[in-house]
Amino acid sequence: MRLDTPQVMGVLNVTPDSFSDGGALYQAGKRNLDKTLARVEQMLAEGAAIIDVGGESTRPGAEPVPIAEELDRVVPVVEAINQRFETIVSVDTSSPEVMQAAAAAGAGMLNDVRALERRGALEAAAKTGLPVCLMHMQGQPKTMQQSPDYNSVVKEVSDYLQSRAEACMAAGIERSRLLMDPGFGFGKSVEHNLRLLNHLSILVDLGYPVLVGLSRKSLIGKVLGRDVDQRLAGSLALAVLAAERGASIIRVHDVVQTADAMKLYSAVVES
Repeated sequence: MRLDTPQVMGVLNVTPDSFSDGGALYQAGKRNLDKTLARVEQMLAEGAAIIDVGGESTRPGAEPVPIAEELDRVVPVVEAINQRFETIVSVDTSSPEVMQAAAAAGAGMLNDVRALERRGALEAAAKTGLPVCLMHMQGQPKTMQQSPDYNSVVKEVSDYLQSRAEACMAAGIERSRLLMDPGFGFGKSVEHNLRLLNHLSILVDLGYPVLVGLSRKSLIGKVLGRDVDQRLAGSLALAVLAAERGASIIRVHDVVQTADAMKLYSAVVES
């Protein structure tokens, strides 16, 4: 996949408690794949280059999901997408068992909010041979937004991700297979998020492709006073700002609108 222009990653939550879609695809993912596959087909037609499948909500306050349940939610969806479509399927998981099962089912990328820190995850990811996105999170989803604190958020996030990249390479994961995500909204205040985005180029300068997930985030709601279903304009503005600062992958819920914004951004840059 080319990353010389920003690529759109479409979010496919197969959970009952996503912050943004209220579990719209959960029953379909569990009992009937038709609705889920129709959503995948739609996102691909709208311009998504990657489909990110998540079976465990990591919204603030989220509870952990048993491994068996996460496997049941994710693996059939990955298999079905891989059989029907030509696309890269990313799996949003921290669980080594899910990483290995998803890879066997045809996943092409791992996306871990815990940066492979869960026991066994580093080894499991290395065995799959897949590209891995490492994300920064202060704390855990259940409590991460209670009192996030940093001396220098940009430096601490950058240092952490560099250290995790070094751990990955020591475990046998090639540098060329690593991506980084600063983790907007994961243990960060509004000011932390704004500062991270403003200085995103510092993370880009580490030399790894950078993935950002700002779509519909509470940052937008707090700055603009918008409910989650009224954050499209804010999401697009932040997507363009992230691309301008060097982000390679934009993870979003609103694919067609973001793809249009990225096309216009790229047209201006290339003119």
